[in-house]
Amino acid sequence: MTAQAEQKSFGSPDETRSFSHGSLELLKIGGAEIGRLTLEPGWRWSEHVKPVAGTELCEAPHFQYHVSGTLQIVMADGSEFTARPGDVTALPQGHDAWVVGDEPVVVVDWYGASNYAR
Repeated sequence: MTAQAEQKSFGSPDETRSFSHGSLELLKIGGAEIGRLTLEPGWRWSEHVKPVAGTELCEAPHFQYHVSGTLQIVMADGSEFTARPGDVTALPQGHDAWVVGDEPVVVVDWYGASNYAR
């Protein structure tokens, strides 16, 4: 963390990355990188990111606050849960996820976003 106060907004991100069915806005603040992911209806990691990542499951850990939409997550061990607005999730390596329903999923990711869609 830096020794001086900082303020930034996702309205003016330091970097924006677009990918199939989604986008990432990245802020560099306080010596960290915080991402806001927007995942459109129909997005699924194993369909839209797996071909780029080259791994069977997402190997990036995440620490996320779920702002809107519904995200279904299945872990490598087969455990599965649904993340909804207001939830916080800590996801270790080895998971798949997909948008449920017709509303985009928006999450703020404090860990793992800086390497997403790179």
